[in-house]
Amino acid sequence: MSLPGLRPMAEKLFSDVRELTFDGVGVTRQSYGRGESDTADYLRAFAASEGLEVRADRAANLVFGLPQTAAASAVTWCGSHIDSVPQGGNFDGYAGVVAGLLCLVAQKAGGTPYARPLEVVAFRGEESAWFGKAYMGSGALFGKVSESDLALKQRSTGESMEACMRRCGADVEAIRAQQPLLDKARIKAYLELHIEQGPVMVARQLPLAVVSGIRGNVRHNRVVCHGDAQHSGVVPRWLRHDAMFAVADLIMRIDEHWRVLLERGTDLVVTTGIVSTDPAEHSISRIPGQVSFSLEARSKSTDALEAFYQLVRAECGSIERERGVRFEFDRRLLSDPATMDEKLCGVLSEACAAQEAAFELIPSGAGHDASLFANAGIPSGMLFVRNQNGSHNPHEAMDIEDFMLGVGAMDAAFARLK
Repeated sequence: MSLPGLRPMAEKLFSDVRELTFDGVGVTRQSYGRGESDTADYLRAFAASEGLEVRADRAANLVFGLPQTAAASAVTWCGSHIDSVPQGGNFDGYAGVVAGLLCLVAQKAGGTPYARPLEVVAFRGEESAWFGKAYMGSGALFGKVSESDLALKQRSTGESMEACMRRCGADVEAIRAQQPLLDKARIKAYLELHIEQGPVMVARQLPLAVVSGIRGNVRHNRVVCHGDAQHSGVVPRWLRHDAMFAVADLIMRIDEHWRVLLERGTDLVVTTGIVSTDPAEHSISRIPGQVSFSLEARSKSTDALEAFYQLVRAECGSIERERGVRFEFDRRLLSDPATMDEKLCGVLSEACAAQEAAFELIPSGAGHDASLFANAGIPSGMLFVRNQNGSHNPHEAMDIEDFMLGVGAMDAAFARLK
């Protein structure tokens, strides 16, 4: 069966999982939770119907392959994640899994065999939205999920990550001990198809793009500014310890540092959100005594991330002294930037050209499982597919024609790997 002939199958794989995980607004596939597990069960059934083998690894990720591929001493891995943010889009992550499965189906139906066998991985727990930590499924494979990570609480249910992973069949004891759960030497390359999550490809009219590298990030899920809650009418400015003005002051200072660094050519994006006062204190006539917020910075440079982070902490100290407040930071989370393999970037570029598709080499501002493979020394590459309306929202609008171009490029890339 040719890849173009698999378009109806692709459309069904997308529509079925959207219907399965639709929440009334978008799709919700909780990391190590119901929506993600429903998707995993659906994919297991699909694999069985197409004569593909599927197994769960010790982090509860699913690994698909042709019969006997599991015994191969050298393989190419292709994959992405099957969870989503709350009320997210249907293509983020999942498109990469579908692309790999279509390539396997075409191989099973009699396509020219790849010189190096292909395995497709459906990762659990890539999104940080649920536990405040990203790359849980792929990170566990490399021993990068710690005991403190396992204690993180699910945003909706309050269950620990450990309990959720255990219920899905993960080997929590091995994960806690940070044991490697895969044979890196067996995986000769890792490739990932993903929708672009920003506007660049749409603006440049590019159906495909080859990813040059992935930004890392430093973040705090929750920073709390402690001030003094008092009556709004009786405390003059010079005697106030106003947590809200202190946080606003910090955000404006951060923004100014960001602007200056950009002018100097530093690669950096900064976001603060989830800003809230203490619900027990809410009152228009009360000076906020406590304000919490999240903080994230991303860059292709580890040094730039660390330098900016130290600037933020220094500004917090200055504001504490000036305003008589105190900033309390939760655990600092860090994801390293990653550079994609130059040879694989060339292979993917040749594969895009073979599809007669316009493409460019662009960086990824969002994080992806591919970064862990690249930083573990496994040659890695990524292909972006154009996507309207951004991502992490229910309005993702990848065109199926663009997607099938991407599948064709991935197939051509797999055929070039030996």
